[in-house]
Amino acid sequence: MPRSRISSGSRFEEEIGYSRALVDGDWIFVSGTTGYDYATMTIAPDVAEQCEQAFRNIEAALKQAGGRMDDVVRATYYLPDRADWPPCWPVVKKWMGRARPAATMLCTGLQAPEMRIEIEVTARLRRREGER
Repeated sequence: MPRSRISSGSRFEEEIGYSRALVDGDWIFVSGTTGYDYATMTIAPDVAEQCEQAFRNIEAALKQAGGRMDDVVRATYYLPDRADWPPCWPVVKKWMGRARPAATMLCTGLQAPEMRIEIEVTARLRRREGER
C-alpha cells in the first residue's frame, strides 16, 4: 500500500517541510500537534483550551486518513511547564479515555512561547464491524 500524506493547511507544514500526518499501510503517524486553530491561525492562552484544540486537530487528521480517536495506540505529550499537565488531564481523559493508548509526558521547550502543549499520536487502523 502506498504512503499518503495528510495536510491541515497550516503554513508551518510548507515552511518547515513536514506533513500533519502520514499514512503507511494500517499505520497513521500524526505529527506533534499544538493548539493552533488552523482556520484562524490563532492559539488560546489557556493550556486546557490548547489541549482541546490540539485534539480537534488530531481528530481531523485521523478522519482524513480513515481513522478515529479509538485507533490511537500511542500518545506523547510535550509541555514546557510540568504545572500545566494536571489541568490537561480532564481533556486527555475526554479524548483518550476509550482508547487508553500507551502514553508519555515530557517536559521540554516548544517552538514558540505561546505554545503550552504539543501532542503526537500513532494510530493503527482496525477493521470495523461489518467490514470484510
